[in-house]
Amino acid sequence: MKTLLVGTGKMARAYAAVLKALDLDFDIIGRSEAGVAGFEQETGMRARAGGVAVLEGAERGYSHAIIAVGIPELPRVAQEIITLGCPHILLEKPGALYKNDLQSLRDEAQKSGISVFIAYNRRYLSSVIKAREIVAEEGLRSFSFEFTEKLTAKESIKRFGTPKEVEDNWFIANSTHVVDLAFFLGGMPKEIRGFSAVGPLWAPHPSLFSGAGVTQNGVPFSYHANWELPGPWSVTIGTKKSTLVLLPLEQLSVLREGKLERVEVDDALDREFKPGLYRQVESFLRNKSELPALDDQIVNFSWYEQILRRI
Repeated sequence: MKTLLVGTGKMARAYAAVLKALDLDFDIIGRSEAGVAGFEQETGMRARAGGVAVLEGAERGYSHAIIAVGIPELPRVAQEIITLGCPHILLEKPGALYKNDLQSLRDEAQKSGISVFIAYNRRYLSSVIKAREIVAEEGLRSFSFEFTEKLTAKESIKRFGTPKEVEDNWFIANSTHVVDLAFFLGGMPKEIRGFSAVGPLWAPHPSLFSGAGVTQNGVPFSYHANWELPGPWSVTIGTKKSTLVLLPLEQLSVLREGKLERVEVDDALDREFKPGLYRQVESFLRNKSELPALDDQIVNFSWYEQILRRI
């Protein structure tokens, strides 16, 4: 098994740390000389500049590829890796900003018999694993989630140099971390009635969200977000016996008989590496358990469109 890591930014560095800890045979490629130099200085690992084009024919025997580049570049780089013929690809979330790009990737991957998965690492948090265990024991009755964003658009650009295309699609680029996790825990929707409105800080894009729905298994859910004010990312689950609260998402608390108590979990991997990433990479390299495929993400985009529906 030989793995290719594409990217040298912050997310790629987190992946490199996991791949090294797993003692895997892997190569790293980046686009620019400056990016590669920064990566090597921080990680002590060797990388190559020039992008996918630098790979020679003799080097194209990768069984797995992890693509951790900037969001606008994700579809293009994924297409290049599909062309290489790598059979298993893990594509950083959200995979693309537009559904048609995901559909094009899906079509090309199917022609070549290549499996592409989307990397939502919060599915693998220790807190989430424990929450799923409790839900399996106690049964699911309802759930709700909040995806309020702490930064205004101007602040995000100033602090992180966010590309305008990403800013214009911030719900897809960032908030779907929470929405994906909520549906992973509670079940996929059968119906959503969603509404969004424009506030002054994010105009002309929506920043106020509210809605509700029911899952395919008949479980009711609701959601809320107000990007105009500071607020949390959270998921709350009602079982037959208790209320589970993921706030922050890396921490699980349980409310029983009016008393809220934090649940202790073994989160050593989440503290040593980027939370959820170690188990996600293990899953990708082994059984692909719980990883959303391209088809899953395309379906999710249809639900995201409902959440973005304007009043």
